[in-house]
Amino acid sequence: MSEQTMLKVERLTKTYPTAGGPLTVLHEVSFALGAGDSLAIVGPSGSGKTTLLGLCAGLDRPSGGSVALAGERIDGLGEDERARVRNRHVGFVFQNFQLVPTLTALENVLVPVELRGESGREAEARALLARVGLGERCDHYPVQLSGGEQQRTALARAFMNSPKILFCDEPTGNLDGDTAAAMVELIFGLNRERGTTLVLVTHDLELAKKCGRVIRLKSGAVVSDEGK
Repeated sequence: MSEQTMLKVERLTKTYPTAGGPLTVLHEVSFALGAGDSLAIVGPSGSGKTTLLGLCAGLDRPSGGSVALAGERIDGLGEDERARVRNRHVGFVFQNFQLVPTLTALENVLVPVELRGESGREAEARALLARVGLGERCDHYPVQLSGGEQQRTALARAFMNSPKILFCDEPTGNLDGDTAAAMVELIFGLNRERGTTLVLVTHDLELAKKCGRVIRLKSGAVVSDEGK
């Protein structure tokens, strides 16, 4: 691990109230990642993978434990403050792309910087779309793009903020084999070029093996942690 810790998770726990009593979906998970490190989180459905990713990214607050992103504690922050930290440090790629249907590919890529009130970044956005092979598709809307093209647009958008850390939730889950392989090459290629820390949730064990570290969850707890 590099000297700068980008993500530090300590005894992270998430419990939901249910009619039958509290349900713990994540139990005291701890790990730390440095700049440029890559981590895959694997495990069966319902093991807590996406919950863990959401807590690490500040999309949700834990019931217990702590999360520090780029040295900044986020577990106690309110929603607006967590959003501010995310917008400064974090990129996302989701399984279902989450593009804005009424915006072109270029406009979708520009969303993160517009949320920060910045302008004049169009050339950079076009360059990122070219980097993911969509230089000719800047003015196309999501409905005019294939699933793979939509996911590549989402990847370009994720890197628009120059994120310190990239979170990917099943980034190849909705893609066919060849498209998925191309997507994986892009994720790891951009990650290396930019020195970004990578955290990905995946069912694909071959994809997981490309990461420097693999954490396996079962019933909300870490059952193995390989490559630390």
